[in-house]
Amino acid sequence: MREESILDELQPQMVEWRRFLHRHPELSYHEQKTSQFVAEQLQAMGIEVTTRVGGGYGVLGILKGSKPGRTVALRADMDALPIQDEKKCEYSSEVPGVMHACGHDGHTSILLAVATYFSARRQEIEGEIRFIFQPAEEIAPGGAQGMIAAGVLDQVDVIYGLHLWTPFPVGTAASAGGPLMAAADEFFVDIIGKGGHGGIPHVTVDSIVVGSALVMQLQTIVNRSVDPLQPAVVTVGTFQGGTAQNVIAESTRITGTVRTFDDETRHLIRNRLETLTNLTAQAYGAEAELKYVMGYPPVVNDEGEAERFFQEAPKVFGSENVTACPKLMPAEDFAFYLKEIPGCFMFVGAGNEAIDAVYPHHHAKFNFDESAMLYAAKLLVTMTQSYQGWD
Repeated sequence: MREESILDELQPQMVEWRRFLHRHPELSYHEQKTSQFVAEQLQAMGIEVTTRVGGGYGVLGILKGSKPGRTVALRADMDALPIQDEKKCEYSSEVPGVMHACGHDGHTSILLAVATYFSARRQEIEGEIRFIFQPAEEIAPGGAQGMIAAGVLDQVDVIYGLHLWTPFPVGTAASAGGPLMAAADEFFVDIIGKGGHGGIPHVTVDSIVVGSALVMQLQTIVNRSVDPLQPAVVTVGTFQGGTAQNVIAESTRITGTVRTFDDETRHLIRNRLETLTNLTAQAYGAEAELKYVMGYPPVVNDEGEAERFFQEAPKVFGSENVTACPKLMPAEDFAFYLKEIPGCFMFVGAGNEAIDAVYPHHHAKFNFDESAMLYAAKLLVTMTQSYQGWD
């Protein structure tokens, strides 16, 4: 196939882009040089480019075909994480304390390759293709909402995105219709008691005891209040209280995360958490202040576009290597795009024990098999051409 040969030829360029970005990572909301790099590549392809999209470092590339037709948007994220790179390789991060530990350098390189491919075939495009390079996926409220508010989805018919995923072996792909990735909310509880001497507890209100009781109460939300057929997680991540072994702590802070896949369960858990926090504090004679932050909504794929994935992905990976993806508890702000228009988020396997690409995402030794980028580029091209009705 002609398109396959063009993309195959782009593989070395994708690797070069990825390794450059990996050496020069930038944190969420600070992707200045990354966005400049992306814009320069797109401009060299003759693609219409807008920078500073969404009030940050978003980049939008627009490629209009020679004939009218449907508009497809493709999205990649660009930000890195505050993690010290512990890999020993020629392209390790050169920025202390910052690394691409989730594959966003690969996502950016993949979308640049797809833009290169379509720019070379612009006379065959019927419609329009938009290349969305989004900042700040890793930190809520995320960059997607700003990009949407800036109009990147105006008159767009469908959107596709993907994630290189090391838990799946290279050469495989997975997705599913409906809820795919969880909503991610956060809570912060400050318990205010009455401090005092560790040897005179009866004249105090021990905030650590109150906090401990609350942690145990929170464990009952999922197993006693949520429908057992609905996946959900309530996790207490931090517990901070006390200054000395013989002092009863006046205040204690508890923080955590909530993961759900539907609005009903999401709001049920929030209400139960608020109730348990207030009543537990009252039972011990303490006060509690709760801050509950609604984060990314669940990633919910359009059923029709998920069907398209299962029709088109086997052409790239082989039918035996395309599977239905189980629900995943990590969150993704691609969810905001899917709340606006139909689309599909997909996972492309990138793990490979032979090259030590086995560490989980957000790990200091994270890496992926770079051959996965070629599979991913072909998948985005195939999905786009299918939607636009290329012969």
